[in-house]
Amino acid sequence: MGAIKYSDQRVGVLVDVQNMYHSAKSLYGARANFLEILKTATAGRQLIRAIAYASRADTDEEQGFFEAMEKAGFEMKTKELQVFAGGMKKGNWDVDIALDAIRLSHRLDVIVLVAGDGDFVPLVDYLKNVHGVKTEVIAFGKSASGKLREAADDFIDLSQNYNKYLIRPRKFVRPMPIRPVKRGFHN
Repeated sequence: MGAIKYSDQRVGVLVDVQNMYHSAKSLYGARANFLEILKTATAGRQLIRAIAYASRADTDEEQGFFEAMEKAGFEMKTKELQVFAGGMKKGNWDVDIALDAIRLSHRLDVIVLVAGDGDFVPLVDYLKNVHGVKTEVIAFGKSASGKLREAADDFIDLSQNYNKYLIRPRKFVRPMPIRPVKRGFHN
């Protein structure tokens, strides 16, 4: 059962883009629809801040994605992807998200964390117990931490209505070849 939501609640939405990207891709072979996720996160309440945290990977699609996120209403925070000596790549935003959540908590009634990472359990506990902020988590249930789900006041499982929250890749449809029409003359 979901938490009661009031139209006068001040809401902040913090999105771990990489977490959601990888969950959508590995579970469904698709991309997360962040505009629909934002609509669900706000649920008719007062949106104070929506921040999306993403690492730059220097791909051609990246700039278009960032522009689409800003157009959807997100403030983008980006940093370079960390590349380690062995070639492993990592974009870790956990500390930044936690600090922003704590900084914003005195101006918000609800913080919506869009991520399924169990590393956020101490943050959720802190926000609830020290600042009295309602915490909601939105993630794909199949890849979300059970402890994070339990810690939050409300958990919205995107897997329950995944078609709404996914953007499927467009399949290339090869056009049918045009065949000349044979016309005969009848006498």
